[in-house]
Amino acid sequence: MTFPLTWLYAPGDRPEVVHKAIAARPDVVIVDLEDAVAGHRKEYALAATADLLASPLPLPVHVRVNSPHDVDVLAGLPGLAALRIPKVAYAADVQRVAAKAPGLPLYPLLESALAVEHAYAVATAHDAVRGIALGESDLRADLGVRDDRGLDWPRLRTILAARAAGLAPPAQSVFPDIRDLDALHDSCVHGRALGFLGRTAIHPRQLPVIEAAYRPTEAEIDAAEEIVKAAATDQGAMALPDGRFIDAAVDAAAERTLAIAARDVT
Repeated sequence: MTFPLTWLYAPGDRPEVVHKAIAARPDVVIVDLEDAVAGHRKEYALAATADLLASPLPLPVHVRVNSPHDVDVLAGLPGLAALRIPKVAYAADVQRVAAKAPGLPLYPLLESALAVEHAYAVATAHDAVRGIALGESDLRADLGVRDDRGLDWPRLRTILAARAAGLAPPAQSVFPDIRDLDALHDSCVHGRALGFLGRTAIHPRQLPVIEAAYRPTEAEIDAAEEIVKAAATDQGAMALPDGRFIDAAVDAAAERTLAIAARDVT
């Protein structure tokens, strides 16, 4: 299993920005046909995105769609790796898209209080769902949250729903200030402590900060190697010499740590 850490948004009506996003080499590029595109440019954005996806691309490209028509146009194009579905509130929202794009991986976005309440139902709505994520800007407005800490409970609810559904941990939502990289780092550290894995970005300069914050430290790698080595003895649950208890779940987390640490970074 691969574990993307960096997801970079680019507006679909600006092909030159999309190509720059691809050149920045995040793990995933997300072409946005929804909030980043003004209403009068959405038709152009869809046509430009379809043209981009007409051929295979050097890295996974997802599209955040704006309408069912977008799905009809894009499904089946060779450059499309997955669809991101905005403003999902019910399992049926996912199922309708899955019916239009059979076999295509889906990432529903939870952007309202109702969506967060239905997080597990959305995460298990269809076997095409590969992950879920929060849309924190809309959620913040829906909840009337004034302090970032007010979003921690919905964040944890989303992480729990994803893991309970057998999905990878969600990526953090975007950090809107592209200049304050120190604050971005601190926010990533907090998100990682909550259980997120990686983060969506809106500018290439955010990518190295996200990558550094989410990559395991040397101490974490050493601890994971010790756990995996001990688990390989196939003795079931056991305690390490320093008193740490390990079982299958701890071993799986250690394996994930080592897989992330082994990522190629160019």
